[in-house]
Parts: sequence; structure tokens; C-alpha cells
Amino acid sequence: MKKPETKLPPISRLPLKVDVDLLLGRSANIAIIGVGIVGLVFALHAGAFILMPVALAVTVGLMLGPVATRLERRGVPSWASSALVFLLFVTGLCLLALALTGPLSFWAGELPRIWNRLQVHLAELSGPIKALRNLQDEMGSLMGGSGTAVRVEEDGTGVEDVAVLAPALVAQILLFGASLYFFVATRNNIRDTLLRICVNRRLRWRVAHIFRDVEMLVSRYLLSITAINICLGIAVALVLWLVGVPSPLLWGALAGLLNFVIYIGPAVMAVILFAVGLSVGETISQSLVPPLAYLSVNFVEAQFVTPMVVGRTMTLNPFLVLLALAFWIWIWGPIGGFIAIPALLIFFAIARNILPGVNEPAG
Repeated sequence: MKKPETKLPPISRLPLKVDVDLLLGRSANIAIIGVGIVGLVFALHAGAFILMPVALAVTVGLMLGPVATRLERRGVPSWASSALVFLLFVTGLCLLALALTGPLSFWAGELPRIWNRLQVHLAELSGPIKALRNLQDEMGSLMGGSGTAVRVEEDGTGVEDVAVLAPALVAQILLFGASLYFFVATRNNIRDTLLRICVNRRLRWRVAHIFRDVEMLVSRYLLSITAINICLGIAVALVLWLVGVPSPLLWGALAGLLNFVIYIGPAVMAVILFAVGLSVGETISQSLVPPLAYLSVNFVEAQFVTPMVVGRTMTLNPFLVLLALAFWIWIWGPIGGFIAIPALLIFFAIARNILPGVNEPAG
């Protein structure tokens, strides 16, 4: 026998309850975070005169910190180890500046001739350029443009007063030097002071690991990149010497320095070498030889050498790297480009240790 079918009661959907207080609280938190980020960006931009050399000194100090630590383990006092590391750093910069002064002066005098050669090569391309300009005018007329050219008025005050800029530059250099020395000398005291402020064991554990990871990541990255850039500069100088470019040591040193600012530095170096090619080449194809030779060496370094030396564990998302470069160059210019990747590594080290459930101690 068939059992009689039982009818289920109709399903009634209750209206969703919205916790207005919770929603307002979270919205307020998000608004506070947004206002804090905007305030931080404004503070970084407005306080660039002081914050920029101090941040650069902290970045370089994180790189030189392990060197000072090794000296201190051999019985050298902290003030002496920091002074020795500081003197070695300054001596290296001075020797590099002295080595580059002569070639830079020579090529500064060559700038008018390079400009004249560039105008000659552009005159050879006047036909294609004129065709592109006519195409642009036709497109403008089709889109309803007026065809009025934009006129650029020159101010005539291109050279700023050196008497105003020099004291500010000297003050920033002195602030950088003093910040670098005292940061390296007191880095352990800063860490111990912050650890004593921590109110519980878990917070103390997280702060200690943040300090450890920041010093490890930044020092390892900067020391590795410095060694790679030195080798890159030697390789670029050798390749440019083989293709007959004058002053290959200058361009090798400049390639190593610009390579600290990834993506943007190699692009600037390629443009500089194209200008150099204009002064030594007779045709456009010959002018392209120096930048192409450099880009070949840079391709090998970026695709094979750097990933092998730095390691896949320190490889960051290229999109995040691009955003960090754009932000810091917008805020602080070339100095910001240098500290962009270390700042991203510091943020990564902090985020890795404050996220819940990541490497927490037992108990």
C-alpha cells in the first residue's frame, strides 16, 4: 500500500537583520584607516627635507648592520664598529665620486655635439614624422578638434640660485651622515627599548621577530643587490669596451648605480647610452649598438643572475614592486626609488608577523 503523502509546511524566509551598530563601527574604522593613510602620505611629502635623509640612513644602516655586528662579536665596541663601518662607507663613496669626476666632465662638454647629432638624425626621419603629424591633424579634424597648437612659454629662470640650494643640500648630507652613524651605533638599544615596552610575552615575541626579519630581509637584499650591481657594472664596462664605446668604466659604474632602481634605472641607462651612441655612431643603427649591448647584459642579470642569488623566497610580486616604485618616486624622487624595495620588504616583514596564526609561539 502506498503511504499517504505528507505535505511539508511552507518555508518562510525571515528578513535579514542588519546590525547597524556593527556596520557603523566597521565603517568608522575604515574611515579612520583611510584618513590615517592620507595623513601619512601628506606627512611624508611635507617632511621630505628631514624624513628623506633619515629614511635613507636607516635603509643603509640596515644593510651595514650585519657588518657592524660581526665586528662587535670580535670584541670591538659598538661606537667603534659603527664609526669604522661609517668611514668605510664614506670612503667608498668618495673614491667612486673621484673616479667619475673626470669622465663626467668630458661628457658634459660633449652634450652640445650630441644634441647636434640628434638633430641631424631627426632630420633624416622628417618624412615619417611629417606623415605622422598629418595623420594626427586629420584625426583631430575628424574628432572635431580645433587644430590649435599648444604653445609652451619658457620662463627664462631655469637655473636656480646655488646660494639657496647649497646650504639645504649640505644640511641634508650632514643629517644623513649623523643618522647613519647613530642608527648603526644604537640599533641594539632601540630594539631592547621597544621590547621592554611590550606588555606581554606574545607581543614581545612578535616585535622581536619583526626586528629579526627586517634586518635579515633588508640587509640580505641590499648586500646581494650591491654585489650583483658591481658585477653588472664590470660586465657592462667590458661589453662597451669591446664594441668601442669611449669611457666604458664610467658607463659601467653608472649602470651599477642606476640598477638599484629596478625597471626605471635600466630604462634611463638605455636612453643615456643611446645619447652616447649618437656621439660615436654615424647612423641610427650604429647609435643603437651601445644601448642594445647594455640591455643584453641587463637581461641576463635580471632573468638569471638576480633570481639565483637573491632567491625565489625574496621574489616579490612585480605589480607590488611597480606600485612601490611609483609611490616612493612620486613622494621623494630618486631617493624614494632606492628605498622603495627595502620599504616593501619592511612592510612584508611586519605584516607576516602581525597576522594572526602565523608563526605564533606555543602557549
